[in-house]
Amino acid sequence: MNSFVLIIPLLIIRFIILGALNPTALKEVAYFAPLLEKERIAYYVYQLANALLIIFPFFLKTRFDSIIGILGGTIYLAGILLLLISTTNFAKSTKKELRTQGIYRFSRNPMYVGYFLFFLGCVLITKSVILFVSLISFQISSHWIILSEERWCQEKFGEKYLSYKGKVRRYF
Repeated sequence: MNSFVLIIPLLIIRFIILGALNPTALKEVAYFAPLLEKERIAYYVYQLANALLIIFPFFLKTRFDSIIGILGGTIYLAGILLLLISTTNFAKSTKKELRTQGIYRFSRNPMYVGYFLFFLGCVLITKSVILFVSLISFQISSHWIILSEERWCQEKFGEKYLSYKGKVRRYF
C-alpha cells in the first residue's frame, strides 16, 4: 500500500476537523510568532522538513512485516489520538486566549508532541532513512519555533503565561 495513505488522517484532523470545529482556531494554528534571526532559519528548515514528511510518503510503501512496523503502527495511532485530542481542545476556545484546559494542563505543546509521534510512526512503518532525517530536522526546528512562541506568549499573556509555564512542562 502507498504510504501517503498514512498522511490522510493528519490532513483531516489539521484542516477539516479543526476548521469545522472553529474556523478562527484554524487560522490561529497557522500563525507563527515573530522570529529572531536564528529562529527564521529554523522556520525554513521546519517548512522543508514538513514538506518532505508529507510528500515523500507518496514514494514509499507501508510495511507492517516486522516488529518495527508494528511498533511504528502503535506509535502512529498514539500520534493520531494525541493530535485529535489536542486539536479539539485547542478548538474549544472561541477567542485568542491562552489554552490551559484539557490536554494543555499536561503539556504546553501537545500538538507538536502529537506530530512527532505521528511522523515517528510513519518513519518506522516505512523504514525510510529520508523520513527519519526529515523527522530529526523537523523536531529540532520545531523546538526553535516553540521558543519563539513561548516568547510571544510571555509578551501577550504576561504573568498568566509565566504561571502556566511554571506549572506545565513544555512537552510532557
